[in-house]
Amino acid sequence: MDTAADFARADTEHLDVLIVGAGLSGIGAAWHLQDKCPGRTYAIVEARETSGGTWDLFRYPGIRSDSDMYTLGYSFRPWKDAKAIADGPAILSYIRDVASDHGIDGRIRYGHRVVAARWSTPEARWTVEIEQGPDKRRTTITCGFLLMCSGYYDYAAGYLPQFPGVERFAGRIVHPQKWTDDIDYKGKRVVVVGSGATAVTLVPEMAKDAAHVTMLQRSPTYVVARPAEDAIANWLRRYLPIGLAYGMTRWKNVLLGMWFYQLCKRKPERAKALILKGVRYCLGPDYDIDRHFTPRYNPWDQRLCLVPDADLFRAIRRKQVSVVTDEIVTFTETGIRLRSGKELEADLIVTATGLALQLMGGMTVMVNGKTVEPADTVSYKGMMYSDVPNLAAVSGYTNASWTLKADLVCEYVCRLLNHMHKAGLRQCTPRLDDPAMERLPWVDFSSGYIKRAIDKFPKQGARKPWRLNQNYALDLMSLRYGSVEDRAMVFSK
Repeated sequence: MDTAADFARADTEHLDVLIVGAGLSGIGAAWHLQDKCPGRTYAIVEARETSGGTWDLFRYPGIRSDSDMYTLGYSFRPWKDAKAIADGPAILSYIRDVASDHGIDGRIRYGHRVVAARWSTPEARWTVEIEQGPDKRRTTITCGFLLMCSGYYDYAAGYLPQFPGVERFAGRIVHPQKWTDDIDYKGKRVVVVGSGATAVTLVPEMAKDAAHVTMLQRSPTYVVARPAEDAIANWLRRYLPIGLAYGMTRWKNVLLGMWFYQLCKRKPERAKALILKGVRYCLGPDYDIDRHFTPRYNPWDQRLCLVPDADLFRAIRRKQVSVVTDEIVTFTETGIRLRSGKELEADLIVTATGLALQLMGGMTVMVNGKTVEPADTVSYKGMMYSDVPNLAAVSGYTNASWTLKADLVCEYVCRLLNHMHKAGLRQCTPRLDDPAMERLPWVDFSSGYIKRAIDKFPKQGARKPWRLNQNYALDLMSLRYGSVEDRAMVFSK
């Protein structure tokens, strides 16, 4: 039976905390550790050769946030740019500035891909196996606590359905996750397959230079227009200290987001009418809103798509963009044949068909020689897993900005580490105190990328601390101010 001792060598480096991932979450986690747990040794291991995570990986035209930067930004680092809906390069610069200003960039080890982590209770430590460099040389690091900031999707490749006839198409087919600088669409006919956040970002940006862009969707998505700049935030910043203005804007946007989410859940028809009224205002009375922008599901059953300054709608009105709602029968030599019999001619096809989800970077996890199957675990406070000691995974909200939750998780981990240090404890393990408790899906969301992978992810319980809140106010009280001691958390020396 494998144990950590079987893999560790006498010269293996040991750290108090090992952070996996140098993206938005990992850089934020490092800041919180330095600020709240001074003196703890830590490092960040990053599989890629650069920092920034999502915001460095995706290079497609128009890449931007679908959340405002007053909530996607860190709680400790005010967003100073005028644009609230920021583009990818600006967000990447923001993340790297935080890393540089606080000496975090010197703690990042690039080209280090975690492939396995093995916990030993007698030693109260993780032994983490790493593939290092292009030759995948195996090394190990041991740590007292493992903080996973590797996101929730596979960086190697996105999701691509098996479209019939793909090999027949004479032009180029590209997935946005694999976008490269040599892709030329100027003056060309482009078909973008999909209608999610990536598609509604790509389409208006490509329309600036393409001959024409068609957004081909199997079914509509809720699309909401919003100003790229937050006028209230910009006004506050002129008259108040930057930190105070940022904090006020952050709470304004949090509360507005929470209000609208609750409206969608409690009065879905009213929320639907508000959204479609906005679309009608942007596209005019003659556009077929029912067919192209009225989904079959209720608002916030899937994530809403945000278009800053109504750029998608403006491109449609200018006839630069067409929306086609139909099903693909087959790819042809010159484009795509649809169920209706129509054929869309294209020089370039972009498959904005979504992400492939992956938990904890795809690494193998073992506890005292036994492999952990994530689907058999229950999520504790949306961040730890039942019967898995000294490990937390940072993830964000599906109904709000990622960083709102990520900041709270990192704060909680720091409180947990300080509590253990003060009490002389070495191990903390969430234990399911009611095995008969009803187990529910990881998240209550109907998006395709979630449904495709939901059976592989941990479950949540029917009551706290096993229930996922998806509510910033509730999480704030629980993770920032609530006790780290409860019936479900078992501490030991």
